[in-house]
Amino acid sequence: MTITPANLGRRGFLKTAGAFSAATALSALMSQTAQAAEGRKNGVDTMQAPNNGGYGPLQPAPGGELLLPAGFTYVAFGHTGTPMSDGTPTPGMHDGMAAFQGENGMINLVRNHENNQGPAFGENPYDPQAAGGTTNLVFDPVKMELVAAYPSLTGTIRNCAGGPTLNGTWLTCEETFTGLDVETPHGYVFEVPADATSPIEAVPIKEMGRFTHEAVAIDPATGIVYQTEDRGTSGFYRFVPNDRNDLTAGGKLQMMAIKARPNYDTRYSQNAGRPLPCEWVDINEPDPDSTDSLAVFKQGWEQGGAVFARLEGAWYGDGSVYINSTSGGDAGLGQVWRFTPRGNSGGQLELVYESIDPDVLESPDNLCVSPNTGGLVLCEDGSGKDLLRGVTTDGQIFDLAELNSDSTSELAGATFSPDGSILFFNVQSPGITYAITGPWGNGAL
Repeated sequence: MTITPANLGRRGFLKTAGAFSAATALSALMSQTAQAAEGRKNGVDTMQAPNNGGYGPLQPAPGGELLLPAGFTYVAFGHTGTPMSDGTPTPGMHDGMAAFQGENGMINLVRNHENNQGPAFGENPYDPQAAGGTTNLVFDPVKMELVAAYPSLTGTIRNCAGGPTLNGTWLTCEETFTGLDVETPHGYVFEVPADATSPIEAVPIKEMGRFTHEAVAIDPATGIVYQTEDRGTSGFYRFVPNDRNDLTAGGKLQMMAIKARPNYDTRYSQNAGRPLPCEWVDINEPDPDSTDSLAVFKQGWEQGGAVFARLEGAWYGDGSVYINSTSGGDAGLGQVWRFTPRGNSGGQLELVYESIDPDVLESPDNLCVSPNTGGLVLCEDGSGKDLLRGVTTDGQIFDLAELNSDSTSELAGATFSPDGSILFFNVQSPGITYAITGPWGNGAL
């Protein structure tokens, strides 16, 4: 997450103080990973934050749709099927999202839609038979209401996550490799302006790679774009742009490898806090003409690249990139990794946290930071009921929000407003966006 006033949200931008606290929180998680297993042997849950992160237990919030701590309220908007400002029905499968400061005090949200086969839901589609894309929302933080909504990118497939750029735009990523026909390949990254009010011309940034994309995070010191891949065998990539202000100007795609340990497997038998020196191998064909969804991964693997288990959320802060491995770890419940770049050279990878208990954390997908304290929010995408989990700055996890129903829908797109007063997130199915406000100062966020 880059440090700029334009965006303080999900995989976006945060205040310097918040970045420092976030790094402190995740460093604390390292020491508690080992402690948690021993604690549970003795009947003590060392990972749960006292008094639920300072907020108290979850309870039905006014309106009844969410369980939140006492004093918190929400509004729901952007439902699937509701007409947008141009009359277009809102597409479903709400997913990744970021918040940007708009004009006249408004907040601009760019929201992904993880749909597959079409038809496209708006004009200028990249592929008329593809139903994914993005919508742009204008939200009034004073009135706590949606002001306007527009289709902004259409005709793509499975727009899952992404990330904001240094220029305040949104990179939306296709979580696919194959298209609906051979004439229109998919598996790319597209750039969307945060203030778009109609569908843009969809231009894939092909040199960023064609693979099963998930999220991106940009290092503000170098402009390098770090990318995750959501596969059981996935790589961690970086795109070194020729022009950091224009990603369409080309660049070099590379995949992470661990020095002197070719084909290192991060998925099992890992120790939190152990540094792993990294290097990067070139991907010579970032846009392969192939039917093999692992065509890019295999290029890196053949040169000794490392393998991860379902890399999803990515976030930059305090000089490091944090990534979630949703099904990594010996228990398959998820890992949080930290990569610390060293300019254009190798850098260092280390495991921050590995879940061993689904009641504490299961299948972390997205992560975002609170600009108020640097505490973290993790979105779950597990096998059962999913929650938003908070993480205190001393590394303890607590329950932040839950659907007040039997729904097992994925929660996604968590992002704070630039001033930290509102937390937005999505329920993927049936497709709803929520905005939460309350006494953040009472606890860890």
